[in-house]
Amino acid sequence: MKSIVLIVVAFFMVYISYAQQTDTTDNMQPKYQEQQKIEKQQKPKADFKRIIYGGSVGFSFGSYTSIRIYPMIGYRITPKLSTGLKFQYEFSKYHTGNQEYSYHNYGASIFTRFRFIPQAYIHAEYNYMSYETYTVTSESGRYNVPFLFLGGGFVQRLGASAYAYAEILFDVLNDKNSPYNEWAPFYTVGVSVGF
Repeated sequence: MKSIVLIVVAFFMVYISYAQQTDTTDNMQPKYQEQQKIEKQQKPKADFKRIIYGGSVGFSFGSYTSIRIYPMIGYRITPKLSTGLKFQYEFSKYHTGNQEYSYHNYGASIFTRFRFIPQAYIHAEYNYMSYETYTVTSESGRYNVPFLFLGGGFVQRLGASAYAYAEILFDVLNDKNSPYNEWAPFYTVGVSVGF
């Protein structure tokens, strides 16, 4: 009798463990697939629509030649708030008498813009420029100048994601090595994509 009870118990244990294994496999497959779908939905996707780029270019020719290139790239954090980087390069050349002078100035900045209405924004920018200068003896020197620009601008849509902008900024640091007059306004007009 003991042997029959042990065989029956062993049979039920094998059957129960087999049934659990089969049920677990069958039940896990849909749950596993469902979990994969949820994970795919939760993965952050690169949102290239939030990337902004553009800049400005300026030039003048004649007795004073100047070429200025200011590329910009940024990221729109929210529809109204964006941040980014600007890079600057300026080449200038002029003649005085028989002397010819040329300068290579360069720098970079980080900025933040807040569009309080679709057509206008306020702007804050920390800029660091390296300026080349000449002394009376025609020896060149270089000054590194920090700027903190505050101001704002206006935006006009040109197409689906292209904008023209015009801004005015003022340097509130007024560093002693700055080549500009104190509180001189800085005007910029340019085009950006994804502004």
